[in-house]
Amino acid sequence: MTAQTSRNILIVPLDPVHDVGAKLIARTLRERGHSVTLLQPDLSVEEVISRARRLSPDFIMVSRTISYDTPELLAKFADMCDAAGIRSHAKLVVGGMSIRKEMAQELGFDAGFGPQTTLEEVADYVDGKAHLSQEATYGGTKPDLTRGYKYDFVDREIGELCVSIARRLIDWASARTSPGIERAKLRVKIEEARLSGDVSSVNDLRGKYSALTGGDVRKWYESGQPIPHTRPLTPNEAAAIENMGSDVPVPLVSQKPLEPVNVIVQYGTGCPVMDAYHIELSLAWGAKGAVHFDPSWGARTEGLAEGTLSHQHDGTVLTLENLKLLKRAIHPAALWQVRAHRGLNTPETVVLAHLAGADLTKINIVYGSLGAGTDPARLAVDGVECLRLAASFGLPYDVVTNEELCGVPARKAFAGMLVVATAGVLLGGRPILQPLFADSPEAMVSGFTEDNLVDFNAAKMLALKSIINAPIWPGAPVGFMTQTQDRCQSSTMTALHAALALGLGAEAVTIASSDEAYAGGPISAQARVDTLKSVAASLKFFGSTRISPTPRAEEMAEGLKKGILETLERVYERGDFVAALYEGLLGDREDGAYPGRAGRDTVTVRQ
Repeated sequence: MTAQTSRNILIVPLDPVHDVGAKLIARTLRERGHSVTLLQPDLSVEEVISRARRLSPDFIMVSRTISYDTPELLAKFADMCDAAGIRSHAKLVVGGMSIRKEMAQELGFDAGFGPQTTLEEVADYVDGKAHLSQEATYGGTKPDLTRGYKYDFVDREIGELCVSIARRLIDWASARTSPGIERAKLRVKIEEARLSGDVSSVNDLRGKYSALTGGDVRKWYESGQPIPHTRPLTPNEAAAIENMGSDVPVPLVSQKPLEPVNVIVQYGTGCPVMDAYHIELSLAWGAKGAVHFDPSWGARTEGLAEGTLSHQHDGTVLTLENLKLLKRAIHPAALWQVRAHRGLNTPETVVLAHLAGADLTKINIVYGSLGAGTDPARLAVDGVECLRLAASFGLPYDVVTNEELCGVPARKAFAGMLVVATAGVLLGGRPILQPLFADSPEAMVSGFTEDNLVDFNAAKMLALKSIINAPIWPGAPVGFMTQTQDRCQSSTMTALHAALALGLGAEAVTIASSDEAYAGGPISAQARVDTLKSVAASLKFFGSTRISPTPRAEEMAEGLKKGILETLERVYERGDFVAALYEGLLGDREDGAYPGRAGRDTVTVRQ
């Protein structure tokens, strides 16, 4: 690129030995058409001044890497430039690892560039262009994780079984309903009445809604008794989120490797204010979106509360008001997922996700039934309704295999995931496959990860890609069960799992903070930055190369496909997907899976 006006530039590595940065700056400026003189390192200030007086440059650009005596040395240099009359025609610029903009200005320099500066920023300054790095905000286009996928089965035998089983499941569920489905219908009517200002209808509908709730939520509706460990947000807390806005700084240069990929974080500190700050912090460090985690008791209690609520423990209370408040902190170009995959309020959660403006939700019948405590029949009915609702709202959703964390083998977990995803496609939805990307109990017991953690996880991606043309989003989060309380180790394992998944063609990955699995308290902001920085560093390290699995990964993938086929054949022969869940065909007690009890005997035949 040729500069509009060629400048005479003197570049000075005011350092005993280090001049790599100075050389890179010199090359960039020459490419832009400037006349550049690059001095050698280890010159005295007096020698530099002497050369500057002879050359009469437009810019004197000083590079300083080491930190000791830096302020004193730079102040002396600026003073001597003044005394020599150089400042009348030359701008003084300083850059280096120990330089900060504020320090440069205090020492009398016209500009200062620190360790996160790009070569383009420095060159733009010389060219007189206003660089936007200090003022720009997080931008870009919102990712679409499902774009371009046809959901065609590559493996026809597995595909035919999935379609047959899914159709039976849809037919069975379509003839039934549950309190969760009826509450979801009432929630839509309540919010429509609120929008129209019909107070009488709102009160009447809330009364009907309350009759379908249970436990502490019913007490809250009937008497106003607070739900344990929750409290309303104060006006100042709500205002703090409202005043934040959704603008966040562009990620630092070190995070540039995250630009072309989709790294998603999860939040659920219990406090919406803390969540909002954590979301903005994560976006500023390169995350492309965030996942809402609700309290575990919310999955086992019939009904959802209303209002803006803070929660004393992990998990942020799921209410429309909380979601709408948090939406203010999420940049329009960032993805936002509100998960609805495991409990008694799944249909209503999809409704709230839609009403609050979420981009994605999470639906899975099998994990919620076998690993999260919900009755299989109840979650099958509610889950199919969720698939319908998500399709009608245009909400994509992932189908997760977290039952693997209980010990369910991947072959069974994947068979269930594929059936649920197929049902979603049949109902017009856009599912995303979410295999566990970690060191699962099955892998530990079977020795799949004894030599390395690459092959077994790569085998999952290879197997799924050879079965169906569908997006894959490893997570829940990646690296789970490989992390320890050591934040360096935890961040490293997260970063390596993320790099592996993205290198194998995953559309996105979900990551946790470095202290999330073992925090024992609030997630720290620094811990969120830990893993985002580590993922960026790992992507920078691997670049366009890839982590290469051994030939054993292909063998594992073939074995996994065979196991998926055998599992689907048994489910198909049983003729009843819900019965297959109860009877352990998709995960039994020996695997560590137990059919849930929450919501048992609440499914009824539609009238």
